[in-house]
Amino acid sequence: MTYKAPVRDLTFALEAAADFGRLANVFPAADAETVAAVLDAAGTFAGEVLAPLNRPGDLNPPKLENGQVIASPGFGAAYKAFAAGGWNSLAADEAFGGQGMPKALGVAVFEIMQAANLSFSLCPMLTQGAIEAIEKNGSDRQKALYLPRLVSGEWTGTMNLTEPQAGSDLGALTSRAERDGDDWRITGQKIFITWGDHDMTDNVVHLVLARLPDAPPGSRGISLFIAPKRLVGEDGALGEGNHVTCGSLEHKLGIHASPTCVMLYEGAKAELVSAPNAGLAAMFVMMNAARLAVGVQGVAIAERAYQQALAYALERKQGRSAWTGTYPSRLFDHPDVRRTLMLMKAKIEAARGICLSTAVAADLARTAANPVDRDAANLRQELLTPIAKAWSTDMGVEAASAALQVQGGAGFIEETGAAQYYRDARILPIYEGTNGVHAIDLMGRKLALGKGRAVRELVDEIFPTAAALKSADDAWLHTVGAHLESGLAAVQSATGWLIERRGHAQPDALAGATPYLKLLGDVVGGWMLGKGALEASRRLAAGQGPQDYYRTKIGLARIYAEQILAQAPGLTQAVTQGSVDLFRATPEALGA
Repeated sequence: MTYKAPVRDLTFALEAAADFGRLANVFPAADAETVAAVLDAAGTFAGEVLAPLNRPGDLNPPKLENGQVIASPGFGAAYKAFAAGGWNSLAADEAFGGQGMPKALGVAVFEIMQAANLSFSLCPMLTQGAIEAIEKNGSDRQKALYLPRLVSGEWTGTMNLTEPQAGSDLGALTSRAERDGDDWRITGQKIFITWGDHDMTDNVVHLVLARLPDAPPGSRGISLFIAPKRLVGEDGALGEGNHVTCGSLEHKLGIHASPTCVMLYEGAKAELVSAPNAGLAAMFVMMNAARLAVGVQGVAIAERAYQQALAYALERKQGRSAWTGTYPSRLFDHPDVRRTLMLMKAKIEAARGICLSTAVAADLARTAANPVDRDAANLRQELLTPIAKAWSTDMGVEAASAALQVQGGAGFIEETGAAQYYRDARILPIYEGTNGVHAIDLMGRKLALGKGRAVRELVDEIFPTAAALKSADDAWLHTVGAHLESGLAAVQSATGWLIERRGHAQPDALAGATPYLKLLGDVVGGWMLGKGALEASRRLAAGQGPQDYYRTKIGLARIYAEQILAQAPGLTQAVTQGSVDLFRATPEALGA
């Protein structure tokens, strides 16, 4: 089916949930008229250029021929149009050819692109991360040489971390870098490298983690390097090929049109980024950018699956409606189907708000005039990033699965395209760090910041929204506020328990990490919908805009509160269960 960019929903989420207006003083060019024009243009491009390539790309994946990866048919021309349209440069620094727009707007645009064609959009997504990493950590020469070409889309970027023996544990990587005059030579193998090679551009800029000969063991001994596919002269001219090749392509469950490469570095010429043995910290800039981007992909694929499920439910007639008695009735007119669709949409809007709020915090962490405000925004960004990544991608899989359920047998048939969304979505909870790793990061590193300061400040900010909802005359708003308030109490209880246990009973805290992330994500998602419901109520009272649209915003907040936030106390019990049952479960008892 065709894809229609949810421009109205994105605009509402930016304004009502993500507090995009806080950026007005720093980004005066990103006014309401400009934002609307950018989102409309992105929707047109995505619908007309990228979406038609989504299913053909799934059926015709890239090929490796004579050491060169050949992209899926049509992708090369689409990429050239993408770069020519300035989509790659939207949020980049004007000093390097960017348009200087907020990251939050870039995130909204990339949701549209990723929903239209996830496999395609993974390529520029990684380029965005490479831009941020080089801008933050590169030398002036490296910035001048690489950033204009990455920003323009003339070249693309990759992230080379994983090795056969080193997945999430990057301290175990063994790729080595040895001095060669003023340069370095990298030798080693990297796996699962997204868009590690292709023929859409003349060069691919690889950001690679490797060890120096005298590096200390573990993660403290990792350095970051730039190793381009083709060597680059001081004037930016391309030279001969570097000693880096794609050894093979992985055969995957989903994202078939995105080449996932085994990359071979055989004395590849490279240059050091940042200081020796400081590579992991430097690469974290790219990793955090990718984590938010992957969370947005969860929103995007859920939106695409939802649109198809909704269209099918409106077209397919089956059974008798319990409301009207009509026979045969549209699937949409059965209460359970409509409940499923509304819950899908509520979760999508909750995750969208989380991701856009994370991006606004990232913008403020860079640009706020007051250092206190920058520090607070950075803390909020750090707290929300694992939630944006893990909660949103889990939601994406749930939504894609629910979309299959709405379509029944037709959803399970490959020709309808619905199955592709589920297959594509399933990589996201694994991609860019498994969601369990992000839950541990949230429970461990993020709660350690000021002994829970980040969560306390978040809870303090949510409480006024809950109070405003509870004090509203509308009974539905009151229900949302009451459930949001009980969710906050659950978060406070679980947070206190984890902070107390993580010091002297770490296994207990680790066992509660994943349900804690879900609990916090559920409550923050409810906050996003609660803020949207308050704004929708205000616009209804003022007689603004389509009344049914804003009434539905309140309805979405209520169904989310009744069916998601209502479960918060139970999640607190899951967080605080401890690890004794896990410790007692031997491999033999579990069937090994």
